[in-house]
Amino acid sequence: MPRWVAEGYAEYAKRLPPECALHLVEIPAGRRGKGLDPRRAVAEEGERLLKALPAGARVIALEVGGHAWSTEELAAELGRRLGAGRDLALLVGGPEGLAGPCRGRADDLWSLSRLTFPHPLVRVILAEQLYRAWSLLQGHPYHRV
Repeated sequence: MPRWVAEGYAEYAKRLPPECALHLVEIPAGRRGKGLDPRRAVAEEGERLLKALPAGARVIALEVGGHAWSTEELAAELGRRLGAGRDLALLVGGPEGLAGPCRGRADDLWSLSRLTFPHPLVRVILAEQLYRAWSLLQGHPYHRV
C-alpha cells in the first residue's frame, strides 16, 4: 500500500474518538492472473470477508448501486448507529467487486460515487467521510457547507 494511503487513513482514524474508532481489517485478495477465473477470486475474498465480520455487527457493503448519502444523511446514519451501540462493519470489495453472499449479508448498501475509485483511495475517502460525519454530529467546524 502506498505510504500516502496509510498516512491519509491514519490521519482521519486518529481524529475519531474511542466511541467511533476505526479498525482496519485487511483481507488478502484472491489470486488473479492469466488462466485464473476472476469469479473464483471474488468468491474466495467474499468467504474471507464474511468470516472477518464481528458477531452482531451491522454490515454496510460499498456498492456502486447503493445509497448515495449526502454528508448530512451519512451523519444522521452514523448518529443512529452510534446510538444503537452496535459495531458497524464496512465491506469493500476487490477489483471485481463484492461476492453475492457479501451483498446478501449486508444490512445496507452505500455508494461513495458512481465513479470508480482505486481501492487504496477508497480507504482514505471512507476514513475522511466518517470523520466528517462525526464532526458534523459534534458541531465541530471541520464540515463547512
